[in-house]
Amino acid sequence: MRFGKIDYLNLAPFDVFIKSYPMTSGFKKFLQSKKSYPSRLNKDFLFKRIDAGFISSIAGYQSSLKHKVTLSGIISKGSVWSVFVIPNPQSEDYQSATSNALCKVLDLKGEVLIGDRALRYRYNGGEHIDMGKLWYQKQHLPFVFGRLCFNAYGDLYKHISRKFNHKKTKIPYYILTQYEKKTKIPRAYILEYLKHIYYKIGPKERLGLKRFYRQLLFKKIKKPSRF
Repeated sequence: MRFGKIDYLNLAPFDVFIKSYPMTSGFKKFLQSKKSYPSRLNKDFLFKRIDAGFISSIAGYQSSLKHKVTLSGIISKGSVWSVFVIPNPQSEDYQSATSNALCKVLDLKGEVLIGDRALRYRYNGGEHIDMGKLWYQKQHLPFVFGRLCFNAYGDLYKHISRKFNHKKTKIPYYILTQYEKKTKIPRAYILEYLKHIYYKIGPKERLGLKRFYRQLLFKKIKKPSRF
């Protein structure tokens, strides 16, 4: 069972949860070795080098059509604090296909910046447009940045999703300290950031995804594929 993990703070609660979940040592060893940024995991997932993971919404489109998805995602309802357009020359962020597409959907110009780098940029007072906030202002719906999708072992990952969605995970102090050292972002700021993200996909989140996919079609934005 090969699970790919996004190595960002936004999945810190899931990281703590899955470490305590009763899985084989092989699963947990692979989990720690297969950590990367979203667009890299998209490729691994599309080429079936991993069985499951939190995949960028734009790359999870085919999985949603095939019902190979769970009800867990990476979601914001308004400001997300880590997906920005910043006032630099137009450029995409190589780490996230979904955020690059969202920038086009929102008709924004500038440099796309995501993840822990974006959060640190915000903490340091950098000028930015929060794409989660702008999406909500325009659509009045949450935005699902990524979704737990699977190529295999669907029953297992649906069970993990249900357990995760219904459990309030507290991040231990020592892990917060590790994150602080790694990202150069204070613990208190990390905890405040995580209040802007939630993980359970319900009717409004599904509608938000449908709205996003429709915009991709209208604007002729290509989705990642194997070919």
